Amino acid sequence: MYMAGYSLDNLSLMALTISTGFVVDDAIVVIENITRYMEHGATPMEAAMKGSEEIGSTVFTISVSLIAVFIPILLMGGIVGRLFREFAVTLSVAIAMSMIVSLTRPR
Repeated sequence: MYMAGYSLDNLSLMALTISTGFVVDDAIVVIENITRYMEHGATPMEAAMKGSEEIGSTVFTISVSLIAVFIPILLMGGIVGRLFREFAVTLSVAIAMSMIVSLTRPR
C-alpha cells in the first residue's frame, strides 16, 4: 500500500481484513494436501512437490477468479471510484501475494 501511495483509511483496512480470509484459505488448501502425502509415508520434500503440483492449478485458478471479481471496481469513476480503487487494488495484491507465497515458499 505504501508503494502505491495509498492511505490507511477505513476501506483499505477493510480490504486487509477481508484478505486475511483469502490468505489463510490458500495456505490451508496447500498445507492440507502436503500433509495428506506425508501421512501416506512420503518424505517432506516429496510431499511438498507432489502436493504443490497437484493443487497448484486449483489455487492459481481460485486466486485469478477472485481478482477478476474486483475488475469492475477498478474501472469505477469519480471520487467514490478512487476510494474503491484503493480497496480493490489492496485486496487484489494481497490475494496475488498469497497465491505466490503458498505455491513457492519452502516447505
